[in-house]
Amino acid sequence: MAWIVLVLSGVLEAVWATALAKSEGFQRLWPSAVFVLALLLSMAGLSCALRTVPVGTGYAVWVGIGAALTATYAMLFGGESAGVLKLLLLAGIVGCVAGLKLTH
Repeated sequence: MAWIVLVLSGVLEAVWATALAKSEGFQRLWPSAVFVLALLLSMAGLSCALRTVPVGTGYAVWVGIGAALTATYAMLFGGESAGVLKLLLLAGIVGCVAGLKLTH
């Protein structure tokens, strides 16, 4: 169960990171509200998962999921470039996250 919570918390990290960018320095209400809610839920989930998952592994998985999803979202919807090297490096992050799960 801790791993499911950890993965969902990583997804919420991507949500709050994207909402933070869309808040324009907290000048826009709804993206700012989404940021705060997603941040609180993401941190709460990470905290719960770290009761079972070692902190180094848990944090690396949480950050990896959030970073890969945020970058993917930005490439699909935010106008960021999606070169072959960038996609391979993001696939490497996903592979490392899966590897960390397998070693636990």
